[in-house]
Amino acid sequence: MTSAEREAGRGNDTALSIGAVLATLRTDFPDVTISKIRFLESEGLIAPRRTASGYRQFSASDVSRLRFVLAAQRDQYLPLKVIKEQLDAMDRGLQSPTVTALKPRTSMANADGLPTAADFATGGEIRMTREELLAEAGITAAVLAELEQHGLIRPGAAGFYDADAVLVARTARALTEFGLEPRHLRSFRAAADREVGLLAQIATPVARQRDPDARERADEVLRELAALTVRLHALLVKTGLRNATPR
Repeated sequence: MTSAEREAGRGNDTALSIGAVLATLRTDFPDVTISKIRFLESEGLIAPRRTASGYRQFSASDVSRLRFVLAAQRDQYLPLKVIKEQLDAMDRGLQSPTVTALKPRTSMANADGLPTAADFATGGEIRMTREELLAEAGITAAVLAELEQHGLIRPGAAGFYDADAVLVARTARALTEFGLEPRHLRSFRAAADREVGLLAQIATPVARQRDPDARERADEVLRELAALTVRLHALLVKTGLRNATPR
């Protein structure tokens, strides 16, 4: 749909408030917030109309664009710049929404729900700004500062964040609902660093072998080891929980 067609269709759309849009989207995107919708507007991905008193009015096409953006971020971890380029191409009729239909990322976990080596494969690099991370994870700057202070999130050398930082932030946010603060999660960071160090000791000699495929084999070893260690950890927690509560 071009921008002209979208504007022409607005007159026939039922205007929705930002609260109504939030309620509509949360069925498929439970983590979306009003702040996130406002942020996407500020970045130019949507442009809802305003009433004379300044209230936002969203059309059905606005909601469709929001769904496209949220799905692209959730399922493909696409940065906003790329998503905006896709939307612009669709507005100009250069790209069909059916062509850009998003294929959700599927879990490679086994039937028992535990991870496999494929889950640790490195994807394309995602560079997110601090503001994008806050909007994506639904956390405040103060919470992010705490997560960084205790080593749970570490920005890259250029100050950008990757998709895993969003997942860590969301998980930490969920844990706070049970009374666990970022400072309580330092032990998880320390344990993860110890495991990474141990696995690196095993994979490094493989990477240093003198053949063209050494690096690739080392990466494969790391992925296999990572899946096995996470699997072992999950099983140990599972068995430990059997006696964690009084009978």
